[in-house]
Parts: sequence; C-alpha cells; structure tokens
Amino acid sequence: MKLFTFGSKDIGIDLGTANILVTLKGKGIVLKEPSVVAIDRRTGAIKATGGEAKDMLGRTPEQIKAVRPLKDGVIADFTATQLMLKNIIEKVGRRYNVGRPRVVVGVPSGITEVEERAVEESVIQAGAKEVYLIEEPMAAAIGASLEVGEPTGNIIVDIGGGTTEVAVISLGGVVVSHSLRVAGDELDEDIVNYIKREMNLAIGETTAEQIKMKIGCAMPLMTDTPMEIRGRDLTNGLPKNITVTSTQIQEAIQESIGKIVEIVKVTLEKTPPELASDIMEKGIVLAGGGALIQNLDKLLSLETGMPVYIAEQPLDCVVRGTGKTLEDLERLKAVLINNRRRK
Repeated sequence: MKLFTFGSKDIGIDLGTANILVTLKGKGIVLKEPSVVAIDRRTGAIKATGGEAKDMLGRTPEQIKAVRPLKDGVIADFTATQLMLKNIIEKVGRRYNVGRPRVVVGVPSGITEVEERAVEESVIQAGAKEVYLIEEPMAAAIGASLEVGEPTGNIIVDIGGGTTEVAVISLGGVVVSHSLRVAGDELDEDIVNYIKREMNLAIGETTAEQIKMKIGCAMPLMTDTPMEIRGRDLTNGLPKNITVTSTQIQEAIQESIGKIVEIVKVTLEKTPPELASDIMEKGIVLAGGGALIQNLDKLLSLETGMPVYIAEQPLDCVVRGTGKTLEDLERLKAVLINNRRRK
C-alpha cells in the first residue's frame, strides 16, 4: 500500500497569520477568511470565525474574546487555533461533502519541530485523517508556477501577515532560506504608532491595514496620494477625522521595509554562485499580501540589481501551491517537511 494515495476529498490549507485559505482537490479555493476566532469565555464555544469574528476585534463584551490565534506565522493560542481549524474543516466538509480529509498545510520555513507537531496535532484534532506539512516559500513557489523540481535556481519572497519568507529553491528543495518575523502585521503596527506619535490620534489595526493597502508604498508614488481616516483624538478622547498621505505612510513603514530588503540581500549573498547566475537571469518573484505594497518591486530591483516580478494572484500562492502538491503528490512528496522527518 502506498503512503500517498490521495482521493478527491483532500484539502490544502494556508494557515496564515492574517488569513486562512482552503483549497479542495478538483474545486480550487473554496474558503478564504481572516484568521480570527471569537470564543465564549464561559463555555469555550465558538461564537464566530473569519470576517464576522474580525469585526468583533476590540469590540467584544467581557464574556466573548476575539483573538488571532496565530502570531508571526506560528500557533500562539493552541486551543483557539484548534477550534478555528475544526470549525473551518467542518464548514468545508458540510458544504462539499468531505469526510475525514487528508490535509496539506503550508507553514513558515523557520518553524521549530515543536511548532510543527502543534500544527499537526491541531489539524488531526480538527478532524483530519492525515496531515502533511510544506514550507510556505516552497508552496508559494509551486503556486507561482516556478519549476521547483528543475536543477536551476529560483528565488521566492513570500511576505505574509506574520512572516517574510525568502527562499532559494532548486531540485525540489530549499537551498538557502531566511524567515523574518517582520511582515504585514508589523507594517500595520508601524502605521498605528506613527499616527499616534506624529498626529496624536489613536487608530485600530483594521484602519491601519486599510491605509497600508490603499496608500502604503516602499518608494514615493508619482503623486502624493491622500486618504481621510477617523480615530480617537488622544488629547480630548473624542472622534476626529484627519488626512494622511502616501509620503507619510512611506516614512512610517520604511524601517520595516528596509529589514525585508536586507533579508533578501542576505539570502542572495549566501546563494551558491551557480544558482545565483540563474536567479540573475530569472529574477526575484514576490508573493503574499506584502507583494502588493506599491513600488516594493521597484525598490527591491534597485537594491539588488535584479528584475523583480509580482506573482499572479500573490495572496493565493501558498494555498494554490498546497493544492498543486495534492494533485501531484507522488512527484512532489519530497518537498513535504514531515515526509523528510519520517525518513
């Protein structure tokens, strides 16, 4: 009997810090929602998950806690993660008549063995039959249609919610990789702190994320773009509207963007010369939500002297990669973390 005999009820999960995405073999992406869960403190029951739970962040009564159970790409709240995964697997199961699925989960490349086992246990307890883990940059590279099995070098930069993963991939393996716990969430925090410090205004994570998505940039835009926001005036505690500009937001996030650029350069410096020449020719591929920060591709190209491309649908690269892995498991089983660990 083969170990990898996946049927039509297999699912791939991108267990992201900001969003959780699920793909079902033969159906494509079937679920996409924020990685947030609202739990009743008294009963431990789930009140809401995803978008509904995210809307509750900072607004819940005392008996309900709304939490983001993943931090920096790994499980920070084991119980909440387990409840969220169980709810999501059940939701997909009901909608698409999936029993006990076999699951491939994308996890950060910097994950420890203890954290790997925590993810495995969470997914098994959430109702999965078997669990296989794949490093997020490898999944992102597969999802971005890079030829990961070829004897040539590819570099992927996956900027998610909690982590930035940079990996050089060749012959179905990660040759050099770095994981940086600076990504989308850190940029949101930079914006919150900047507006508090420079404008004496308190804003929430959701507002900061909207600002980042609309006018966030790594280099100046052609025209300085304004955006009106609302927050709480720290002087008198009353609601107040102000206008921020893309130049101000660039200033707010420039330190964190600098760290992301630096980790890409460090990875390139440690790349074997033969693979470096391939990368010079093919360029750097950006994936994850952070790939959509305006002018980040231009800044990286300027700093590295290499062409930089944004993957098609960068937000979905990891989950699409888990789906493609499911479809071609026999050929791609070498990329699975726990398959390597079992040898």
